[in-house]
Amino acid sequence: MVEPVYLSKEGRLKLEAELKRLKFEERPRLVAEIKRARELGDLSENAEYHAAKEAQGHLERKIAELGDKLARVRTVDTEKIPSDKVYLFARVRVRDLSDGEEIEYTIVPPDEADVDNDIISVKSPIGQALLGHAVGETVEFSVPAGKVKYEILKISRE
Repeated sequence: MVEPVYLSKEGRLKLEAELKRLKFEERPRLVAEIKRARELGDLSENAEYHAAKEAQGHLERKIAELGDKLARVRTVDTEKIPSDKVYLFARVRVRDLSDGEEIEYTIVPPDEADVDNDIISVKSPIGQALLGHAVGETVEFSVPAGKVKYEILKISRE
């Protein structure tokens, strides 16, 4: 069974823009590069031609993957998601019970994660641990460095 891909409206638009860029900018650039390399002569020993053809193969696979993903996208209306518990697209403020540090995460589908900006995948250890819990609850989860305990302080929508 084909699994749906859940994205926000912004996530879907970003994916569509990337597919458009690959089809209408990268593909023509590679076709021109292949044409230029072909004009250099003997294709059996033409490294530029073979490199461009290999890049074209990678690009076509990426285009097919994005097209498949877009066909399975289910856009989530973030306005309709309750904020009483941690669900997809929740902004969650937590306190690390080991050192008292407060951190804020946004829980998103894997395709929209940006760990550097504390936008974490619902499938990450932190995302999985927080999912379905409410303000005041404590969650515990394992990370490579050991066990972590967080207290949920606040849940909101962006």
